[in-house]
Amino acid sequence: QTQLVESGGGLVQPGGSLRLSCAKSGFYLRYYAVGWFRQAPGKEREGVACITNGGTSTNYADSVKGRFALSRDNAEDTVYLHMNSLKPEDTAVYYCARLPNAYQKCTNTESDYTGWGQGTQVTVSS
Repeated sequence: QTQLVESGGGLVQPGGSLRLSCAKSGFYLRYYAVGWFRQAPGKEREGVACITNGGTSTNYADSVKGRFALSRDNAEDTVYLHMNSLKPEDTAVYYCARLPNAYQKCTNTESDYTGWGQGTQVTVSS
């Protein structure tokens, strides 16, 4: 399976913004729904958001609604997670993964996803 690559994490102050990217060179991510997940220290991994292959449908966890937004550039086979108004509780390792079949709609089941990346650390602290 093709492992996706996340990037864009870092240290940011509360109220700040970051943009995470998810891609894999040589892989046509444009055909697949992509989900973002995060795992905070001592906690289980949780779903954050998902975007369908065409970008027409997005889902967000209640904890990030109104602050995070998904977009994708299918010409570049890249998915972005725009994170605004960051809070210390957003501190986590963020992962992207895709659904296994082209044109699938987003699901809320973590085990449905494949191609998990290594993650990128986001730390929100003053």
